[in-house]
Amino acid sequence: MKKQILRYNDWLYLACIWISGMAVIVMSLIIPWGIFTRYVLGTGSQWPEPISILLMVIFTFFGAAAGYRANSHIAVAMVTDRLPAGLRGAVARLMDVLMAVVAVFMAYYGTKLCIQTWGQNIGEIPWMPVGATYLPVPLGGAITFVFVLERIFLGVQCDRDVVTYDHEKVEAGAL
Repeated sequence: MKKQILRYNDWLYLACIWISGMAVIVMSLIIPWGIFTRYVLGTGSQWPEPISILLMVIFTFFGAAAGYRANSHIAVAMVTDRLPAGLRGAVARLMDVLMAVVAVFMAYYGTKLCIQTWGQNIGEIPWMPVGATYLPVPLGGAITFVFVLERIFLGVQCDRDVVTYDHEKVEAGAL
């Protein structure tokens, strides 16, 4: 059972990485298009800016979930590093619980926000409901919650091959 959960979470982690990466790539293509149409063609397109903002939101919330699982999120450890070892573990558990609360908050209230604004349209992109632009918030919150539960019940998973695929493996005796 543990193996299946970890395999599913590996897939979810990779999906977050790919979604975040594709959002950055597409954003990197859209912004120059907006600049080209504005300054070269003299008729600025209205859609590049709101789409780029949406892609940045996607990158942020899916990337944050992946960063949490990879244990590469921003952390201020100045105080916790100076605590006794036993207390450090308790503080780490408290941080996991607080992160779970934040993730549930994002998922619940993000879903409410999506539902309440689904009937509104974006002026520059009339075919897209405003609620769709908020979807990364509850989805990112739900995925983060899954990764928090994984950390609480199965431990930190930042050393899994799927997370460290780009790190060099140091062979025993190589140093």
